[in-house]
Amino acid sequence: MADAAVRLKGLLEQVLGVPLPVRIRAWDGSQAGPPGAPTLVVRNRRAVRRLLFKPGELGLARAWVAGDLEIEGDLYTALDLLSGLVWERGEDARSLAQALRDPEVRAAVRGLVKLGGLPFPPAPPPEEVRRHGHLHTKRTDRRAISHHYDVGNDFYEIVLGPSMVYSCAYWPAPDSTLETAQRDKLDLICRKLDLRPGQRLLDVGCGWGSMALHAAREYGVSVVGITLSQEQAAYARKRIADEGLTDKVEIRVQDYRDVDDGPYDAISSIGMAEHVGAERYLEYADVLHRLLKPGGRLLNHQIGRRPQRDESTYEVDEFIDSYVFPDGELQPIGVTVAQLERAGFEVRDVESIREHYALTLRRWVANLETEWARAVKLTSVGRARVWRLYMAACALAFERNRIGVNQVLALRTPDSGASGMPLRAREWSEPERR
Repeated sequence: MADAAVRLKGLLEQVLGVPLPVRIRAWDGSQAGPPGAPTLVVRNRRAVRRLLFKPGELGLARAWVAGDLEIEGDLYTALDLLSGLVWERGEDARSLAQALRDPEVRAAVRGLVKLGGLPFPPAPPPEEVRRHGHLHTKRTDRRAISHHYDVGNDFYEIVLGPSMVYSCAYWPAPDSTLETAQRDKLDLICRKLDLRPGQRLLDVGCGWGSMALHAAREYGVSVVGITLSQEQAAYARKRIADEGLTDKVEIRVQDYRDVDDGPYDAISSIGMAEHVGAERYLEYADVLHRLLKPGGRLLNHQIGRRPQRDESTYEVDEFIDSYVFPDGELQPIGVTVAQLERAGFEVRDVESIREHYALTLRRWVANLETEWARAVKLTSVGRARVWRLYMAACALAFERNRIGVNQVLALRTPDSGASGMPLRAREWSEPERR
């Protein structure tokens, strides 16, 4: 009798101490769980072994990326239901260590071992990062950036759309187009920086050149954009040449720590500081402060996590660290502000745009799903599965206030103390256009 799903559901619930909120369909065709709920398809016994050898998020991620697990039904609903077991363990859910003290739970684990088949750990999917060296050296940062951004420009064109902006958009309304929302985000940053014709802008982590192009074309500034990705730089340079802006925009493959041609009138750092690392953040802030002229403005656009009462217990997200952003580190917004001020900046404005990132991510997921077959052909089925899971899970994380995103406007205040800022917050002056 085909009963793998019933056995699997019962054993998992014994280990977890809570009912499974999703339906299960196992490799033998059997099903168990709440009718009408999204279905977690366990395609083979290997999926069980992955969970046994790496309980929790990383084991689930490996099974998902390898295709051992699938979800039928609404992906967001399924992830939301599972998040209580994986990302946000509820008060009634027992930790594995606590659960294993119970003889019945230990018996359930032995049952899972038997159900999973041969007792050896499956190899991780090839998309998983293999780490070498210390965190956040110039070499390891370059390798981490390459892992994430050198997936292929054609693949990112599918996900990001024509704007080619890989950061939170700024939505005038939920039903606006992604391109409109990204243009509005770039323009908001330019206005916060008070860009004027003839100024010099440094765009740290310039991506595919969208901010540099917008600032040069719409505000008449000269831009230096830096990235560690060779593919991004090549793409950005072609866009700049196609728009006839090579006299206004220079794209460099360069580490921010190696920029030595300041001072700049303004600096934008959009979705880059997440890669810097907690131990390097003050150095990052010091470098940007040194590169700004007195009176110059920095716009730091950065994802932040919620602080914990006991920060010593904070652990990185295993899935994102292993498959998406190697060595990336999120800090609470209070830590970011404190580090910028320690470096000498005067923080003048902090704007949270958390809900905007949820809208952005859902649109990226829709773009990927619409051209799934082409995305798989351009990369691999495993890589496409990584991006689909990562973006959908992050959309929920922003919606549930597990993480946020903030624009911090900071000033290198001149000795005179004259900031040049508007008297009323966020009445950003409309700059003189080119």
